[in-house]
Amino acid sequence: MKGKPARVTAMALTADLVALVERVEPDPGPEPGTTEHTDAEFDNLVEQLLLEYRPEALWVFAYGSLIWNPEFDYVERRPATAPGWHRSFCLKLTRWRGTRDVPALMLALDRGGSCKGVVYRLPAEDHFGQLGRLMRREIDANPPTNVPRWIWVETSDGPLRALAFVAAPDGKAYAGRLPLDQVAQTLARAAGHWGSSAQYLFRTVSMLEESGIRDRNLWHVQGLVAQHIKASIDGTQRS
Repeated sequence: MKGKPARVTAMALTADLVALVERVEPDPGPEPGTTEHTDAEFDNLVEQLLLEYRPEALWVFAYGSLIWNPEFDYVERRPATAPGWHRSFCLKLTRWRGTRDVPALMLALDRGGSCKGVVYRLPAEDHFGQLGRLMRREIDANPPTNVPRWIWVETSDGPLRALAFVAAPDGKAYAGRLPLDQVAQTLARAAGHWGSSAQYLFRTVSMLEESGIRDRNLWHVQGLVAQHIKASIDGTQRS
């Protein structure tokens, strides 16, 4: 039996192109009108999540940087689809991978469609501590726009309830649905104290491809970002 033909299309956005715009900017700190969460606030958030649902097996749904940099221990990884949600550059960042002058965009789950990603099953012990570490990594402002939520995901072994981070449409950092070329222009330029937005996109699309996931919008965006970087470099060389 013949399998599916392998994808042969190479990414237009390469590590060499990303290196041309890679830089580290000073951390400007929290956006005016927001603060950092305290440890007590993080603990309270985890308590509320565990009151909503106390899982026997703790699963986390990954659709972006958690795929290529999970920063947690896990005992199982499976492909999964989140119905009713789609992957979108709908969060505006003024730190991390952007600044006040050149804001960045970050992925979150937004309403509508479906999203292919992966789920991780975390170790059975210390769910409180594991969730606390995850909150501290993923939630960057108080009040947050990227919020934790239990969602249903589909896997080849049946449905699972998993923790995911979704966009709050009324959040301060919510950017909404932007034209893909506007997204690409932003990602080609922005950088912060965690590095460039182009690097974030490159790592995400690369790992999705390695996982057998071709996100049509992200694939289009990476091609546009490559074009914008080349155009900016050519313009600099001619000036």
